[in-house]
Amino acid sequence: MNVESVMSELEALGKERLKKMYLSNGAREPLFGVATGAMKPIAKKIKINQPLAEQLYATGNYDAMYFAGIIADPKAMTAADYDRWMDAAYFYMLSDYVVAVTLAEADIAQDVADQWIASGEELRMSAGWSCYCWLLGSRPDREFPKSKISAMLELVEKTIHESPDRTKSAMNNFMYTVAASYLPLHDKAVETAKAVGPVEMKRGDKSKFLNASENIRKEVERGKLGFKRKYVRC
Repeated sequence: MNVESVMSELEALGKERLKKMYLSNGAREPLFGVATGAMKPIAKKIKINQPLAEQLYATGNYDAMYFAGIIADPKAMTAADYDRWMDAAYFYMLSDYVVAVTLAEADIAQDVADQWIASGEELRMSAGWSCYCWLLGSRPDREFPKSKISAMLELVEKTIHESPDRTKSAMNNFMYTVAASYLPLHDKAVETAKAVGPVEMKRGDKSKFLNASENIRKEVERGKLGFKRKYVRC
């Protein structure tokens, strides 16, 4: 399949209801409004195809960019490639659910995510923290130095309330993920979440509050501690 045939198939799968939902979350034209599950049959036909992924990502069409992440070859991408993808990731559904997810399957994931967390840019920071969530939720605990994850929890506690909104959301999820999936620091993550308390995110005139402690408590009650995903991408 080439870029034109994939775009035609994606367009045929578009739903107006989903398009409106994506737009309300920050997506912008062009897009078709394709459900992620509906992309799987096309992905099975193509499998991994990095050149095609690059062409689709470059279209700027949200659905094509999302699909690019599914068929990309994470290990073939360099740090510069990931930075280029981040430059085009104009809202959190691309930064956190396409670029960060793809990066999480690369060998250079931690190095790139560390640079993004230190960048001071909202969506890069968000993607960096999100990448660690995908990593901690899928890879063995031994791959992460306890001292490093501990220092990251301390950074969250010190900076989360002053961080940009999307970064706040990813940091909040990081506390939860450490508590749920990285057993060596479960107790510290619980204490960090308690110290942080509710995290305010503003959307226009409205506020919503994130509460990692509450989500951690639910996971403990479900007996899901230590859960690891088999796959990160769809």
